[in-house]
Amino acid sequence: MSRHIFVNLPVRDLGRATEFFTALGFASGQPGDGRTAQLVISEQANLMLHAQAYFAEFAGASTPDPATQREVVVGLTTDTRAEVDDLVERAVAAGGQAVGEPQDWGFMYMRAFRDPDGHQWSFMHMS
Repeated sequence: MSRHIFVNLPVRDLGRATEFFTALGFASGQPGDGRTAQLVISEQANLMLHAQAYFAEFAGASTPDPATQREVVVGLTTDTRAEVDDLVERAVAAGGQAVGEPQDWGFMYMRAFRDPDGHQWSFMHMS
């Protein structure tokens, strides 16, 4: 059985968030309804961005403030270390914020950033 993952995140400005992730190379998915945007990360992973009020309705709970709280850190693998660096640099250029220094444990190289809404992401290369 093939499984697909849908990462659902609340955002303050749906258009701005969509532009940010498009700058990272995430492709547009199914057209949204003005409250939601789908972006394709890979054949098996999708990012669902939801306007904050709709996310709260969809999730059945209030949303934490990602500037001061973490509910999740999204981690994605890459094919090379250079791709890790490229993606984080593109994230920063598109309005994200780098988090800490690159981490190199020999078997894994990782860099993190926060998107414009404060959600934390990590790109990593596993050797």
